[in-house]
Amino acid sequence: MTKAELISKIADDAGITKVAATAALNSFFEGVTKTLKSGNKLTLVGFGTFSVTKRAARKGRNPFTGEEIKIKAKKVAKFKASKELSGKI
Repeated sequence: MTKAELISKIADDAGITKVAATAALNSFFEGVTKTLKSGNKLTLVGFGTFSVTKRAARKGRNPFTGEEIKIKAKKVAKFKASKELSGKI
């Protein structure tokens, strides 16, 4: 499903315009981003939890040359589905 298809579904299900559905979805994305950026986690009961984890620095290999490279440590977004969502899939 693409973002446009999701917006159409939200608009149809909620009986609102696509413009309003787009604004709502963009607001959701912005809220999740701000929460994760501040280092907090976001839990949606019955859906799942968005959180931030740290990946340690590590060594990797360039697949073309085989040369060893250093991969920097970084923060990554993580999503864990709830039991309810997992049970519906």
